[in-house]
Amino acid sequence: MDDMQRLKEDYPWIQTPLVVGAPMRLIALADMAVEVSKAGGIGFIGAGTDVSDLESHIQHAKTLLNDTPAALPTKNRTLPIGIGFINWGADLETAIPIIAQHRPAAVWFFAPSSTASLVQWAEASRTASPSTKIWVQIGSVKDAVEVVQQISPDVLVVQGTDAGGHGLVQGASIITLLPEVSDAIDALHHRTQRTKPILLAAGGISESRTFTASLTLGASGCVLGTRLLATPEAAISSGYRSAILRTTDGGQSTVRTKVYDSLRGTNWAGTHNARGIITQSYVDAVEKGMSQEENTRLYREEMRKGDEGWREGGGRMTAYAGSGVGLVREVKGAGEVVREVREGVVGVLERVGRRARL
Repeated sequence: MDDMQRLKEDYPWIQTPLVVGAPMRLIALADMAVEVSKAGGIGFIGAGTDVSDLESHIQHAKTLLNDTPAALPTKNRTLPIGIGFINWGADLETAIPIIAQHRPAAVWFFAPSSTASLVQWAEASRTASPSTKIWVQIGSVKDAVEVVQQISPDVLVVQGTDAGGHGLVQGASIITLLPEVSDAIDALHHRTQRTKPILLAAGGISESRTFTASLTLGASGCVLGTRLLATPEAAISSGYRSAILRTTDGGQSTVRTKVYDSLRGTNWAGTHNARGIITQSYVDAVEKGMSQEENTRLYREEMRKGDEGWREGGGRMTAYAGSGVGLVREVKGAGEVVREVREGVVGVLERVGRRARL
């Protein structure tokens, strides 16, 4: 059975090539997850590091799904959305009963404190809900091989360094990372006959051309994050959304840094940082040498300004975004974005085919 057949069997409501909504913490909640799945993708609720309100988000998603004219078909009556966890902070003992009760189609694991911890999460999830598929996000070949050897995930989300939000400090773009991961997993399969996970591409993918490129690199689908920030379903302020829409030249206007973690008081490991739009806070910290104490004080003052905190030329508020942000130019519904990106692949391939025949 090829990967597309496996995807269709595991997630019967989807349309291929598969588009997935990233489980962006505090941003991708029930409204976005449901709209992405209704459009033939797989939507995820971003539980992140705090699962205390996860139950309410799932209940809201169920209400939205019940209001859908036609039920989305699932395998073994799982819920047609997934849940994403940032494992170094999420509480396993709280999360597992929720997984057992609601049986999401998939759980997405990212940034565990250790491989042993990841194994514990995977084993507990499989016991709680055997039909729930295990997804693991990785950012290096080493991590990919180790994850496949240790827990045999159903899906590997391969994240390149163009991604917005958090990822490895030291990494590669998806254009080189994905083929090398694919080759390493193929080699492992030939040595051990271990089942190969499905590979999905993440990082810098905002529209059909970049999605098509990821398919040629070996992905069976793509993950959208930054593109979905410009949707009504994204739980962000209008100031943040405006910053996304006006930002261009993503390689120059965004940066990977730990400055934003420091200002927000989040304690990621030294192996990780985050890509966001360059703000006055970053300029003051890196270029002007402002003290952490003063920068934090100014940041907290900015928080009280609402949308003004993301103003052009002087705003201090964090706006996580990938280097593909310059390709995000208008607000559309999450479902419309998913359909547009997926259906655009055909046109891209046709143009490539014509050029190849010249």
